[in-house]
Amino acid sequence: MPEKLVDYTDTMTAEEDELLAAIEAFTTLNHPEPWMLSGKVQGTLLKMLSNMLQPKYILEIGTLTGYSAICLADGLVHDGELHTIEKREKDAEAASFYFEHSRFAQQIKLHVGNAGTIIPTLNKTWDLVFIDADKVNYIKYYEMVLPLVRKGGFILADNVLFHGQVLEKSIQGKNANAIHQFNNHVREDARVTQVLLTVRDGLLLIKKN
Repeated sequence: MPEKLVDYTDTMTAEEDELLAAIEAFTTLNHPEPWMLSGKVQGTLLKMLSNMLQPKYILEIGTLTGYSAICLADGLVHDGELHTIEKREKDAEAASFYFEHSRFAQQIKLHVGNAGTIIPTLNKTWDLVFIDADKVNYIKYYEMVLPLVRKGGFILADNVLFHGQVLEKSIQGKNANAIHQFNNHVREDARVTQVLLTVRDGLLLIKKN
């Protein structure tokens, strides 16, 4: 999006709290890929969606430093749980620190390792799933979790515009190709209803029919 539009959108969005601001500052200063953080606008949307749904069980695939998990946890019912999976130990360590300092410390369950191995061990029916991990495995994760999502539950997939590369006539990068294939895969899936939101790098909101 044009920089002026990004700035305007940010200005007109509610301010993040001190903990989220601290996570964003830490990630910007210390992470090799700080742009992967959800940030204020997307984070506020995640928080609002979660509060509208009032989920009991949330699954997040791809934790990074914990920003999006804390936003999503905001809508959990009092005995709800958010399970988040991160493959990179350093990111998981940072996220764990912030989870412990959040009001959701008892509700967020952090799993470190391969999502494809961990997901089948969780034994939950998910109200909401957020996919924000390695792009080449989006279809794999989607197919793994969709049977575990309750009827009427939601899946959110991040980065579905992939920096605009999905719009190219001839898509070159493997990640952009994977995302384009994922978008088409969901579009052709009669089990769901979906809408692509042009927020940040694109969010695909998917409802299980």
